[in-house]
Amino acid sequence: MNLSRRDFLKICGAGAVTLGVGAKFAPDALTTGSRKVPVAPFRGNGVLIDASACVGCKSCQRACKIANNLPSDGRETSLSATTLTIVDFKNISPKIDQPEIKPVKKQCMHCDNPACVSVCPVGALVKTESGAVTYDADKCMGCRYCMMACPFGVPKYDWNSPNPKINKCAQSCMANGKSATPACVQACPVKALAYGSREELLATAHARIAQNPTKYVNHVYGEHEIGGTSMLYLSSVPFEQLGFRTDLPSEPLPNLTWAAQEKIPAVLVAVASLLSGIAWWTHRKPANKLVEAPVEVPTE
Repeated sequence: MNLSRRDFLKICGAGAVTLGVGAKFAPDALTTGSRKVPVAPFRGNGVLIDASACVGCKSCQRACKIANNLPSDGRETSLSATTLTIVDFKNISPKIDQPEIKPVKKQCMHCDNPACVSVCPVGALVKTESGAVTYDADKCMGCRYCMMACPFGVPKYDWNSPNPKINKCAQSCMANGKSATPACVQACPVKALAYGSREELLATAHARIAQNPTKYVNHVYGEHEIGGTSMLYLSSVPFEQLGFRTDLPSEPLPNLTWAAQEKIPAVLVAVASLLSGIAWWTHRKPANKLVEAPVEVPTE
């Protein structure tokens, strides 16, 4: 079937109009007011962890177990659904026969603009104004999207439960504006952990670096990584030697994905317009044509 010029222009015009309307209004329908990118409420409290002062006693790890009523066999070596805080031990020595072990506390980083919150379809994870990213197990449906989204690999799945869900450090003592110091901070015997306003902790961290430039790496981990975190770190050795990711952008991860997601409505509208045009054209009825009567040729 041949496509006439008029029919072609009709289809292109309809598609262009629909695409323009979709591009203008569809993204706005997915936003709240003028905000097009999910952002954290504001930066509240946090914890400053001085890895150079940690002695690896695991007091913070045991205190977390007690505070969250979690089982322990004393042999935990990594984060899990029942171990929300871990003291990790890293060998930073380049010589195999002369190990140099450095302990470092690890847990949820409580990002300022957390990826786990942005992907959770049921609102089980929430960034609170106090700085903590809280977790509601009653809402969790165990989809594990947060596990895939977290750049630090923090949320862990409870494989041993008949009703498995994820779990992570929720810092309930930081949530809802409570002033109580987290159990892990209270338990540290060498004061390697400090709790307070994130801005004050950053000032303290930079002051320590300025006063002891040979002791600390000139970097506060968590100040800018993926938009900032509520858990801040100081270290006497490069952070990659302690197992930290140093390839993270300073832009929050939800912002990076939103740049692509906000274009999806317009693309869907354009594809729908194109398919609608094709469907209309292939199913339209052909115009009635005049059929000439056969001419009888006289015979002799």
